[in-house]
Amino acid sequence: MQFLDLKDISEQFMELINPTTPEKIIKAGEMAGMKLGHKVIDFGCGFAEPLILWAKKYGISGVGIDIRSKACERAELKVARNELSHRIEIVCGDAAKYDYAAHSFDLATCIGATFIWGTFGEAVRAMKEAIKPRGKLVIGEAYWQTDNVPLEFRTQQKEIKTETELLSAARQEGFDFEYVLHSSTDDWDRYEADDWYGLLRWIEEHPKHSERQQVIDHLHESQDEYVRYGRMYFGWALYVLNPIKY
Repeated sequence: MQFLDLKDISEQFMELINPTTPEKIIKAGEMAGMKLGHKVIDFGCGFAEPLILWAKKYGISGVGIDIRSKACERAELKVARNELSHRIEIVCGDAAKYDYAAHSFDLATCIGATFIWGTFGEAVRAMKEAIKPRGKLVIGEAYWQTDNVPLEFRTQQKEIKTETELLSAARQEGFDFEYVLHSSTDDWDRYEADDWYGLLRWIEEHPKHSERQQVIDHLHESQDEYVRYGRMYFGWALYVLNPIKY
């Protein structure tokens, strides 16, 4: 079973597939200046919950891209159920390879999926090609809450950076952090618990599945990681990035 298949299982009962809240997603849209007529591109859109929230609150239109067929199917159903199909398009495919007219969007967003390009800095570099000269970025990203993370844990999560490193990467690409919405421990607990709940329900419902043990192992690895060090050292936030105009 591939990693994305495991995510289809673990996220089956979630709507917002990151450790944040609808209220914080909406606030990020407000601080990014979203308004009626704005066009947004969301890289790694998941089930399209942020796009739907922003469309209902601010009247934006846009396109969401995700590589998972099940996520795209569910996103399309949600968009239709909310009567937003005329304003939100869902594209199934590799977001890094999505073909669009450069600098044609008012905002570009990537909520918890900068791995599409590799690193946070590489994501900012790629995403800025999508926005107009005064456009903004909204990025959701994990970070180390301290510089003193034990080496044992840091080496297991080499892609995670400190917020100081994220800020530096943004500035190198010509952006400042305009606003930040940090996730609480409760937000993290909700996200992790929802993840475990989805895995456990699948394990219960598939007692004879040939890959059941792999799902069990994934559950236990996820729980061990969070209990041993994730809850203590991981942070997550929504960052609104504003192009520097000094």
